[in-house]
Amino acid sequence: MTAHGTISMETVYLAIPLASLLGAVIAGFFGRQIGRAGAHSVTILGVGISCLLSLVVLKHHVFDGAAIYNQSVYTWMVSDGIRFEIGFLVDGLTALMMVVVTSVSLAVHVYTIGYMHDDPGYQRFFSYISLFTFAMLMLVMSNNFLQLFFGWEAVGLVSYLLIGFWYKKPTAIYANLKAFLVNRVGDFGFLLGIAVLLMYTGSLDYYEVFDRADSMLGQTMEVIPGSAWDVITLACILLFIGAMGKSAQVPLHVWLPDSMEGPTPISALIHAATMVTAGIFMVARMSPLFELSETALSVVIIIGATTAFFMGLIGIVQNDIKRVVAYSTLSQLGYMCVALGASAYSAAIFHLMTHAFFKALLFLAAGSVIIAMHHEQDIRKMGGLKKYMPITYWVSLLGSLALIGFPGFAGYFSKDAILVATQNAEVWGAGYAYLCVLLGVFVTAFYSFRMFFLVFHGEERMDKHTKEHLHETPWVVTGPLVALAIPSVIIGWITIEAVLFGGVFDGAIMVMPDHGAMAAVAEVFTSPAGFVLHGFVGPAVYLAAAGVIAAWYLYLKQPELATQLRAKLALPYRILENKYYFDRVNEAVFATGSRGIGQVLWRIGDALMIDGLVVNGSARLVGWFSSIARYVQTGYLNHYAFAMISGLILLLGWMILG
Repeated sequence: MTAHGTISMETVYLAIPLASLLGAVIAGFFGRQIGRAGAHSVTILGVGISCLLSLVVLKHHVFDGAAIYNQSVYTWMVSDGIRFEIGFLVDGLTALMMVVVTSVSLAVHVYTIGYMHDDPGYQRFFSYISLFTFAMLMLVMSNNFLQLFFGWEAVGLVSYLLIGFWYKKPTAIYANLKAFLVNRVGDFGFLLGIAVLLMYTGSLDYYEVFDRADSMLGQTMEVIPGSAWDVITLACILLFIGAMGKSAQVPLHVWLPDSMEGPTPISALIHAATMVTAGIFMVARMSPLFELSETALSVVIIIGATTAFFMGLIGIVQNDIKRVVAYSTLSQLGYMCVALGASAYSAAIFHLMTHAFFKALLFLAAGSVIIAMHHEQDIRKMGGLKKYMPITYWVSLLGSLALIGFPGFAGYFSKDAILVATQNAEVWGAGYAYLCVLLGVFVTAFYSFRMFFLVFHGEERMDKHTKEHLHETPWVVTGPLVALAIPSVIIGWITIEAVLFGGVFDGAIMVMPDHGAMAAVAEVFTSPAGFVLHGFVGPAVYLAAAGVIAAWYLYLKQPELATQLRAKLALPYRILENKYYFDRVNEAVFATGSRGIGQVLWRIGDALMIDGLVVNGSARLVGWFSSIARYVQTGYLNHYAFAMISGLILLLGWMILG
């Protein structure tokens, strides 16, 4: 590449995040001056530029085969030989993530015009979502742990602001505080993982850390006195704890369902397509480290499998339309973690990409229903919406089919690749993981079509006023739905071969030769059409069909049977309805315990030590000393002269005797 070409691409790399940032700054600081139309215009323009340039980068690195770009942009500080820099690492993995982030963000920006039309915080919302896009781009484009951590915390901050966007709503404030605190737990582990790598490699640069990773093999450190831990395993598990918080894996998953208190557009942008996938991206980027620890891979695959199956079960009993989709997100993130633990990193990123489109579609379709229902979210108060909202109906059907892995849809290709990879993985825990993800196929199909049938089919259960005003949502809402529905159907056909087997991730993802899960997928893949036919050999397609049929029979054909089953299965239903009591345990143990520790520390530290001894105690001491010392001030000159002479005699005597 020529010098001119290099400079132009560097300019493109800088422009991609800065275009979104500029839109956020203008909408945030000058929102009143430019008005609502100005706010959405400038942010959509900024994200649109980012999306267009991301497509240019994808073509440059994937289709044109350009070399990996890894350069520092700005050196913030050098301390003890450690460089703290802002820099970009752009390869196939980065380019794919950039396109996913910006394309979904652009659709959400357009959709927001309709959804937030009457909201008084219109300009502020556009500023936040554009700022989020900037933060996510900085995260995926980073070439060092400092910038990664900056992006990691920035998306968390903007998520906090967006979940609590309606700050006068107590449940929204509770939800954003919960998300913030749970993510702090994960981020503490993440920061410790970075610290371990820095301590043993002396660098924050990805490639330098990867090059020196072999030097950590065999080294141990005592986290607990007398207990030696393998350094590379410890570092990877700590990094994954960060991913567990950001990507909502058990037990750090509890924040994501409550985050549905925020406006629907952020549910699609943050909690389906981008922020929650940051942990998946991070583990894939750190594959040269995770591949060196079988223990870390086992932790990842077991946590992912547990999340995939057990969080899906909760979706069966949810009645809030957004919460059903939220638990679906938890489950699908579990599938991605299972792929990571099986060393099928490319399959995890492939599912991340397909999931971003169809899950954003489902969230935005749910928002379309909520608008039409005058912000009613209980699916038990809906029904028969198909004839009132035909566009929303058809795109919801396409999104649901993609989610359950219907043959030929985007979700089928990525989910089936994960199933094959997990079945052939040799890491400890792979058998348990395969059972969970296989059963999860039935569960996903059941709760997805339970929601679909209750919302769009059957009897109309809404009130008379809502029914009289039901109609399809405007084009600014349905347009993005159609735009997202297209890749939800076809993108698997177009990209499976390139993403899984075509070298898109060459130089970005490293897999040890003895980890052959993806090799097993390659053996059964002949073509996209052949992969579709292969699905009928295994049980997954039939389990998905069984889930759809079961949902149809229980909620359309024999709805009274669903009520009877609920009564007979009262205990399991209550456990699922209470989300395995995670919230109650957190409230009783961690929240109450933290408050109790805080009260004790306040009484001992603040009330007794600081107020009692330091502040009030020193005041009393000074007062007491002053009350004694004031008797020295008699006002008689002979008394002062006597004191001076006595002091002089004592001083001379001490000097002579000394």
